[in-house]
This record gives sequence, C-alpha cells and structure tokens, in this order.
Amino acid sequence: MLKHLCRTAGLIAAASILPTLWASSPATTTTTPIKYVVVIFQENNSFDHYFGTYPNALCPLGTASTPAICSEYPASGESPFVPLPNTPSVNGITPAVSNASAVAPFRLDRSQALTCDNSNAYTVEQNAYNSGAVNLFPNNAGLATGPPTPCTTDLLMGYYDGNTVTALWNYAQYFAMSDNYFDTEFGVTEEGHQNLIAGSTHTASVATISGKIANGSIIANVEAGVDDCVSSTSKTPVVMTNTNVGDLLTAAGVTWGWFYGDFPQSGPYGTLTPITSAGCLSTPSGNTYNSHYAPFMYYQTTSNPGHLPPSSVAAIGTSGDAANHNYALADFQNALTNGNLPAVTFLKAPTTETGHPSNSTPLEEQTFLVDTINMLQQSPLWSQMAIFITYDDSDGWYDHVMPPIVNQSNDSSNDTLAGSTLLCGTPQAGAFLDRCGYGTRLPLLVISPYAKQNYVDHALTDTSSVLRFIEDNWNLGRLGNQSFDALAGTLDGLFDFTDTPRPGRELILKDSDGTVVTAQ
Repeated sequence: MLKHLCRTAGLIAAASILPTLWASSPATTTTTPIKYVVVIFQENNSFDHYFGTYPNALCPLGTASTPAICSEYPASGESPFVPLPNTPSVNGITPAVSNASAVAPFRLDRSQALTCDNSNAYTVEQNAYNSGAVNLFPNNAGLATGPPTPCTTDLLMGYYDGNTVTALWNYAQYFAMSDNYFDTEFGVTEEGHQNLIAGSTHTASVATISGKIANGSIIANVEAGVDDCVSSTSKTPVVMTNTNVGDLLTAAGVTWGWFYGDFPQSGPYGTLTPITSAGCLSTPSGNTYNSHYAPFMYYQTTSNPGHLPPSSVAAIGTSGDAANHNYALADFQNALTNGNLPAVTFLKAPTTETGHPSNSTPLEEQTFLVDTINMLQQSPLWSQMAIFITYDDSDGWYDHVMPPIVNQSNDSSNDTLAGSTLLCGTPQAGAFLDRCGYGTRLPLLVISPYAKQNYVDHALTDTSSVLRFIEDNWNLGRLGNQSFDALAGTLDGLFDFTDTPRPGRELILKDSDGTVVTAQ
C-alpha cells in the first residue's frame, strides 16, 4: 500500500500504431493495446545528473589497487548496483566529456542527497551551452540557493549513480529508457508543465510582463490565473488561451485527470462551496500549494478555481463534474482502488517527493515513485498500462549533450544561445518568439508490460512527445497554433506491441533503497 497516498487519504477524508483497434467503444478506442497512460511528472533533473554513468556505478570503498566488490559494502549506506548482463550503454559522461569544462563532472553520494537549488532560467540555461561548446555551466548558471548551505556554482556539475538513484536505474534495467529526450524549451517549471499538456508556452493572456512573459510566451514562472488560491495582488496570475490536451480528451469522451499531492480541496466529496483563503493553506501533504504544479488551472476550460472535490469516486476523471479533472493524490488512490482510474492520469508528487533540489531529495523521490509504481503494477489494469516517468526541467544541472535547436528565436533581450549576434537561430516569419528549444536533455523511462526490456532508445524526442503519444493513442489529432506536438518525435521505439500481452511482467522494488524485491 502506498505510504504517502494512504497518509493523504486520511487527511482529506471522505506509440507503434497497429491496424487493429483494441477497444469496442469510440470513447475508449486506442491505436495500441495501452488503455491507461500514467505520466509521473517529477522535478528538476537533467539526464547526466541521474544517468550520466549508467549502467556503471562506483563502488566507493574500493581503491585503485583494491577495487571494491559492490555486494560487500552495504555498511557504506549505499545500495550496491550491479547491472544486468548485456545492458546497453548510453550517451553518458566519458573522460573526454569530463575534460571539456573547467569543472569536471563529479559524483554525489547518498549522503549528499539534499543539495542546493541551481538556476534554470531561460537565458541562463542558453548561456551555459556557450554556442555548442557546453562548457560554461558553472560560469552562467547563477549561484545556487539553499538549503543546504554553503552553495556554489560548481555544484551543478554533480551527478548521482545507481547507488543512490537505485530505483530509477532498476526501472531502466527491466523496462525502457531514452538517452535522447530533451526539455521542449530552455527554462523553468511552468514552461515544462505547459509543454507537457499543450506543447506551447505561448498565447498567455498578457503579452509582456518584465522578466516573465515576452512576446506572449512564458519565460519565467507565473501563477495560474483561474485559481482562487492565487492572489492577484501578491502573484502574477496568467490565463492561457490556447487549447490543451485536456480539451482534446474531453471532446473525445476520454476520461482524464491531474492529481497533485499539495492540491487543497474545499471539503469532502460532493462539496460545492468554493475554497477559502484558509483552506488554500491546508494542503493534504502539509506543504505549500504551488500553482506551477497545476498547469490545467491556467485555462478557463480545464480549471477548478474553487478547488472543489469530485462529487464521488465514480465521477473522478469524467467531464461535467465540479472538480473538472483537477484532484488531490488521494483521489487517484481511490479511483485506482475502485477500478475507476482515468484513461489518462497525470501525477504530481508533493513538494517533498518531487526530487526538486533543496525541497526534496532523490531518496524521498524514490519513495514516492516506488510506492506509486508498485501499486499500479499490482492493479488489474496493469496489463493495459504505460507509465512514463519524466521531469519538467533540468534545474540547471549539467548535461554534456548540446540540444538540437528545432525552434528558433531571435529576441535580443532573452535569446543568447549562440552569442549576442546569432541568438537562437533565425525563426520563420510569423513564428512565436521566446520559445528557443530544445532545451537540456532530461530522463525519460517507460514502465509497461509492453515496454522493451533493458532497452535504451536513441530517437530524438522531447517533453511534447509524451503529449503526442496520448494524442496518437486516442486519435485526438494535433493541437495546432505552433504547438510543439507537430515537431515531436515518437516514443514508439520504447515499446514492442507485436508481442503477446505480458500481464504478469512486473518489477516490485523496495521503497527505502530501490532494490529489487521481485522481478517477473
């Protein structure tokens, strides 16, 4: 049973395209055998920061003359990681990469799980890549902030390996991952969230807010403008006016929901009274509510401004209900337990379990991931499910791969990727500016009975590729209006839909250290 979700429940009370269609009704017809997509959207980690040395983890008690045998050092406090035979390599950190920067990448161990928070601002991230040399991360990322302290700009060259992020490495061993998946744009939390659900950070209600919105595009964090828990006097509320994937799912009759661990609700199931100011401070997890983590609340069509709960467990995921697809995490657990999981489920952990530096750690994140995924795999729905784990942005953490620039922007105030003259390339006439991307490379894992095993996909993809998978699986079409979904690479290479269903295939891990309990 999920420890966090049980705790939350107590507090709030109450794709390869196959020719064969895999369902019988228009609302649930899919182009693959996947009937349930679960997207776990975590926080602020680059690919190299978590997977730079995959699949080889250091045995820290060894010396040059006496290498350690990993299985002999549990007293070090780390979880020894030994890769499966024939594990493929990734485009990771090599000696040549280590010599490319004034500060070489360095290993962080389990005792350093809590780190400072780096800068991942739109322009700052571009500066770090230094016209493709990828050698100015410490120089341009800005001073990290705590806790813990002291903080330095060298920190962002640090990385973890399988002795700390053990669960993620084990998921990669038994399922599939990508080493060529990028943030859709350079920049921060809200950009990542908007690109996940809409493939765009453009069409904000305000064309310009100094340092936050430029040419109608979000370049720094702003607050949800259709949200009673956002004060217009103390925040910068913004309403997005484009179409998002929730609109497409609703129109197609597909159930969906965004479930967030810090989402306060106005009362028990069936409550129709909007939330109060005091209620906004009373979150299920005890952390502070953050509208950056509730991206559908930026849209009139998909918001739940009064933070109303669903009318019942049966109503979770449906359209026309007061909650309008925005929920607390306990609603996810209740829906899953009662066999009512929406076809498309987005999960956002509480702040302390997102993996976000300073607010969370890889170890706390691991607890949330393992508890959640163990429960999903033990559900009767598992045989038709695909779980995606990915991240909203890089937090400025180093990654040695220069991202391909598929969307150009030449705003001289904000775009500096290739120097003051070249900016971020030359955009086509009429292109929305201040959406320079792709941004930093990020982790992406797919956990499914249909995922290829111990497989690394090298196809070029980005955050909006997850959006594209949902669109393609339910034949939703594209969003248009320069959404990145039109450019997104497919995630089909991570799956094998030609094999027979494998409902018994699962990997149960231990949430304290990410090690394998059972593997089938």
